[in-house]
Amino acid sequence: MPHMEPQQRAMAINRLLSVGQLDLLRSNTGLLYRIKESQNAGKMKGSDNQEKLVYQIIEDAANKGIWSRDIRYKSNLPLTEINKILKNLESKKLIKAVKSVAASKKKVYMLYNLQPDRSVTGGAWYSDQDFESEFVEVLNQQCCKFLQTKVELSMEDIETILNTLIYDGKVEMTIIAAKEGTVGSVDGHMKLYRAVNPIIQPTGLIRTPCGLCPVFDDCHEGGEISPSNCIYMAEWLEF
Repeated sequence: MPHMEPQQRAMAINRLLSVGQLDLLRSNTGLLYRIKESQNAGKMKGSDNQEKLVYQIIEDAANKGIWSRDIRYKSNLPLTEINKILKNLESKKLIKAVKSVAASKKKVYMLYNLQPDRSVTGGAWYSDQDFESEFVEVLNQQCCKFLQTKVELSMEDIETILNTLIYDGKVEMTIIAAKEGTVGSVDGHMKLYRAVNPIIQPTGLIRTPCGLCPVFDDCHEGGEISPSNCIYMAEWLEF
């Protein structure tokens, strides 16, 4: 805007900042200004320039998040002021703090509606910042066994296994419409599966052979059917 006087330019920029139409950024050479997307323009309405700057730094970090000390370095604001701004933004549900698996005591900040990156949460191998070593070991063993047997599994074989999980109440299936040619679709439909939590936790009895035995009422000691000669009970005890 070479045709404008510096004072007019400053007034225009300050006006755009006050109504949330510009982002204020810092660089090694000085201040930078960027037009804010219309969908984000109203989020910081009523916030001062320092709060807008911190919000913008966190927004630029995307779903990998940013540490408070890195925010301090980029904003040149005192750490006490940054902590105050972070608490204010959290209370407005504009940002959230997420613990990183890289350092359990280190929190990174990102926009409230973002799903944290795999590098932050650790992906499927972590649960509440704890490495699921047993889960990984089971997967390792099953993958190795599958490669060693070299058995070709058809779609029908996989569905058979999934159906047993459905009958056990561990998985539920949903059928949705799908375009022809979509991977996994048959006759314009696709089956989706997801794990579910049981409504009622099973009791200890049904985990034993007796809990599912169809001749339970006829079983008694000294009879033709008894616990002492039950092959299923013997196998269960050996397991």
